[in-house]
Amino acid sequence: MQNAVKKSTKKNGSGEVVIPDKLYFRIGEVSRLCALPSYVLRFWETEFPQLKPPKSGTGQRTYRRADVENALRIKKLLYDEGFTIAGARAQLRAEGKRKQGALPFLRPQSADVTELKHVRQGLRDILGILSPRRQAAQRG
Repeated sequence: MQNAVKKSTKKNGSGEVVIPDKLYFRIGEVSRLCALPSYVLRFWETEFPQLKPPKSGTGQRTYRRADVENALRIKKLLYDEGFTIAGARAQLRAEGKRKQGALPFLRPQSADVTELKHVRQGLRDILGILSPRRQAAQRG
């Protein structure tokens, strides 16, 4: 297992780890990406509620991209920024609250509302044109 950790991980120009475009990762893959032993990841699962990869029917941990990003964030907090486990846990909790508090979109301005009303009316007009055709097709 130690050989798996020694393999180099792909990094972009800024030194960040490049996470492959996949749906699921096994713990060995996450171990290589994070350059950490698997037992460290399993320990972090017990310490950080943000890192809870589900297990497959065969009992394998199936990390998703968000889990890999969380593991990399935890590593950065602990190893690079010098946080304790409790401090890193609190930092992640605070970051999560900030993300939840932000609005996913801005309120539309009055000009935007007018434009949306025009688009909505156009869609209704199209629906009116298509409805008689659809009814005729259903009859035939």
